[in-house]
Amino acid sequence: MAMFRLLAILVIGLVPATVLAASIQWQRYVIPSTGTNVEIPVTIFSSDTELPDGGTGRRFYTDDRRADLTVQSVANPENYSPAAFLAKKNPPPGIIYQRVTPNFFVVSSIRNDRIWYNRCNRSAGYMNCVMINYPAAEKRQWDGVVTRISHTLAN
Repeated sequence: MAMFRLLAILVIGLVPATVLAASIQWQRYVIPSTGTNVEIPVTIFSSDTELPDGGTGRRFYTDDRRADLTVQSVANPENYSPAAFLAKKNPPPGIIYQRVTPNFFVVSSIRNDRIWYNRCNRSAGYMNCVMINYPAAEKRQWDGVVTRISHTLAN
């Protein structure tokens, strides 16, 4: 009987993530001054309250503020490559995932039980970026959302 209850609790705990994935509404967000655009899950990031530090764009939050998404264009007047731009930012040690190409970079790690993910695409005079922070314990539920956001980032 105790095993049945445990199984029921685990299954019920998974239902909201499955329902959420099926009912996500996406909307394209555009930074007018740079043309940077990306698809945002507006049913997840429903609070748009802040300008990001160090660039133009917006910061979005979940209603409970357990996750956030920043879309921004950061001036790159020297036209640094993604590798040079990333090195200049002096990322924190312990990066778990890193991919750098001539056109973009992606870095990700875990800090304070939260996954942080950062992708920046190179464009003329800017690095156009998305930064996402979310609970590490919810990684599986976030994987598809983060992938779609990352793949739809355009200059």
